[in-house]
Amino acid sequence: MDGGKPVTITAGGALLARLKAVGVDYIFANSGTDFPPIIEGLAEAEAQGVPLPRAIVIPHESAAMGMAHGYALATGRPQAVMAHTNVGLANCAIGAINAATEHIPVLLFSGRTPATEKGHFGSRTVPIGWGQEMRDQTALVREAVKWDDELRVPEHVGPTVDRAFAIASSTPRGPVYVSLPREVLCQPCPVEGLDAPPSMSPALHFPDPSAIHEAARLLAGASRPVIFAQRGAGSAEGFAALAELAGDWGIPVCQYWAVQLAMATDHPMAAGPDPSPLLAQADVILVLDALAPWSPDIHPLRPGCKVIQMGQDPLFQRSPVRHFRSDLTIACDLDRGLIALRDTMATLLRTAGTAERVAQVTARNAAARKTVLKRAEAGRAAPMTKEWVSLCLSRAIDGRKATILSELGCPLPPMKLSDHRAWYQEPHSGGLGWSFPAALGMQLADPSRLVVATMGDGSYMFSNPVACHQIAEALRLPILVMILNNGEWGAVRQSVTGLYPDGFAARANRMPLTSLAPLPDFTMIARASRAHAERVEDGDALSAAIARALDQIASGSPALLDIQIRA
Repeated sequence: MDGGKPVTITAGGALLARLKAVGVDYIFANSGTDFPPIIEGLAEAEAQGVPLPRAIVIPHESAAMGMAHGYALATGRPQAVMAHTNVGLANCAIGAINAATEHIPVLLFSGRTPATEKGHFGSRTVPIGWGQEMRDQTALVREAVKWDDELRVPEHVGPTVDRAFAIASSTPRGPVYVSLPREVLCQPCPVEGLDAPPSMSPALHFPDPSAIHEAARLLAGASRPVIFAQRGAGSAEGFAALAELAGDWGIPVCQYWAVQLAMATDHPMAAGPDPSPLLAQADVILVLDALAPWSPDIHPLRPGCKVIQMGQDPLFQRSPVRHFRSDLTIACDLDRGLIALRDTMATLLRTAGTAERVAQVTARNAAARKTVLKRAEAGRAAPMTKEWVSLCLSRAIDGRKATILSELGCPLPPMKLSDHRAWYQEPHSGGLGWSFPAALGMQLADPSRLVVATMGDGSYMFSNPVACHQIAEALRLPILVMILNNGEWGAVRQSVTGLYPDGFAARANRMPLTSLAPLPDFTMIARASRAHAERVEDGDALSAAIARALDQIASGSPALLDIQIRA
């Protein structure tokens, strides 16, 4: 002690203290036998009055990763996930893949089986210490993370945390991983400097002015420009810039397989999700952070069409096969790029045909949206369609501060959404079980927001629902879960019929490897954790059921609706 203050602290506690200093609010943790120095460090630091992030018990690692993902979507800041050794890290792998695909920063830590059998404080004490040893534990997540390291000495706690946070927050953002050997965490670590400002700052990409000017020139001179957006617009300011740019210049915006909302669904320039008619005529295309803006096998480009790619990693360097054209490549955060592009285009003269194009695109999109809404209305008969569920949910939340997550759940087109944080779809990596825990993380980050997680019945089962419902009750996170239940792997069926429309599987009474029958009663799983739960079979009864669920949420209780839809 030095004047009543500790000189050293367990390295496990020092690690947690440093996480707080760099800006981590929460540690989503599932502990194991490698966690004694972490748990002791928590208690020791608290007893010494050292500021720490809030450590939360998460009963399954996939839920921990999903919550960190959702929290980062809501705040833009990485949080920490702590798992135990190889088995815990293996459960984190799908979440790491999802985070990597969507540029989500996460600080992932796991324990490391003690290297020593005796003679050191923290050496192996139970048979599991031998059973969980791996030659290369990091291999479980190495391909998904931007950077990895192992804590080798306690003096490296501060620099390691600082570097992990800076790299995760650098563009393109993504998860990082650090393994934590038990013997190192048990050693004393100096307290001095644990509360100092970060020693590293993130490396951020900014739009190149000359590239922005060239993009503006191409778009302004185009006869039939098109914008493809997949991962939103970066921020409220970027969202507004895209709306203004597209509206002023009459550029349709196609949100093909949108992961985040880039434009209000009822904006005059919001085109339908089918790229075909737009690509057939486009002479200049702006692609906004889209891993796959269209499908080259069925959506050919018009000869001579120029393509501009803009985003954190516009060439998606991690993807081995991605050969989309890029005549002009702009690496930057989308909001910065869109604001610069809007401002630059505002200085250019619009051609005489621009006003006519604005009117034509507006009329075409309005007619297409009318058709979408009419088709959704027609889907109310039992069993109802996904489109009808989307329409009912949209009407129920209209005017509220709300976020909808869809994991093979509610489709976007029938909805009326106008906020940049209103919509998130499952990651294109397809790691199922994402939307339920991501919604919990979002609710934790913003308790004032209504958060709705919509998902298929298979996705619900993948989410470890018992764990997620326990988390919702324990942390008092009143989200609405809507299961669109068709009793099968609907996405698999669609993939089969897409390749073999007249094949044997398509003509079979029951397509092999797609049925999930018999399904459990999902309402009973939710009620086991004291959530409000209903099963809805009649489309005419859906709106009232949603209203009852929202009333329960307003009183602080989570709610679940098991909605029977068409196969």
